[in-house]
Amino acid sequence: MSKFPWKKQKAGFEESLIYLKGRKEGLIKSIKTPWEKFNDATTAGIEWHSMTVIGGRPGSGKTLMKDQFIKEAFPLNPAENFRVLEFQLEMLARTSAIRSYSSELGVSYKYLCSAEGLLSNEDLQKCFEYAKKRVKYPIDIVETPPTVEELKVIIDEYMDNNSTYIDKVIKDENDNEKSIKIKEFTKTIITIDHSILIKSSKHHKSKQDTLYELGETLTALKKKYPIAFIVLSQLNRSIDKPERQEDGKYGNYVLESDIFGADALLQHADLVVGLNRPGKQKIRFYGPDGYIIENDKVLVMHFLKCRNGDVRMSFFNAAFEKMSIEEMNTPPQRQRRSNTI
Repeated sequence: MSKFPWKKQKAGFEESLIYLKGRKEGLIKSIKTPWEKFNDATTAGIEWHSMTVIGGRPGSGKTLMKDQFIKEAFPLNPAENFRVLEFQLEMLARTSAIRSYSSELGVSYKYLCSAEGLLSNEDLQKCFEYAKKRVKYPIDIVETPPTVEELKVIIDEYMDNNSTYIDKVIKDENDNEKSIKIKEFTKTIITIDHSILIKSSKHHKSKQDTLYELGETLTALKKKYPIAFIVLSQLNRSIDKPERQEDGKYGNYVLESDIFGADALLQHADLVVGLNRPGKQKIRFYGPDGYIIENDKVLVMHFLKCRNGDVRMSFFNAAFEKMSIEEMNTPPQRQRRSNTI
């Protein structure tokens, strides 16, 4: 048998019609996110067998966005049977849990750590109650940074451990039906925070080589399993050039080329979102359209690549004090550009 077997076109069309029928009947759904603007830009959320890359400066809200997505994934998608595997390579699982309490209670991380007044017994009890509720969800965590090869082994073992055999009727090339047993894998959201923290192997000459192999590996895994990858990435230093911080310049925007390792990751990604907090860079009028930025909590999501959706720019409020990202109206503009050239 060929090492690289081909697939008949007929199979692709059959699979597509099954998928469309399942979407129409509500049997196949995307993973709904907490943000309607995000869902509207995509296929009503994040599809299975996909890879999403979220890029931004430090402190732009990447991990906050990922954490809120995971926190609300189960309540927002109650009919879906899925698990979560998080590669939390930047922070401890304990830290992530405290951030969840902050979001749930609407209080600051510092307060929960008794760093701005003592945490009240009442709020501590609320943390206990919330923890009891959250640990019921099937979420697992990897804290030690793996190499790409180790990451693949971990995911293969994880998917195999969360699978069952089912009877399925298929048709052969002559349209004759026969029953076979196939392995069915549990749908899984896998997050990687951050891509740059994946360890390089000895054969990698640079971090770029590591990211190329990571992209190729994740693509193979998302085709093999019902996985939705969420990969967090830093931005290149060019985003911080002084000329890109000038009010009203196109350079204010996050571009595809700003994603660290863009060539390595973007070609494999189905969805790419660039995050920016213009106020943090003292930008008052954002981009050529001159969107008025009132404070450093304004968060801009640049949908840079939407393989099955629409590229666009949407505005949110980053409420870091309670670890939450909230939708907001598009800010007014200083002045609209003329349609004439």
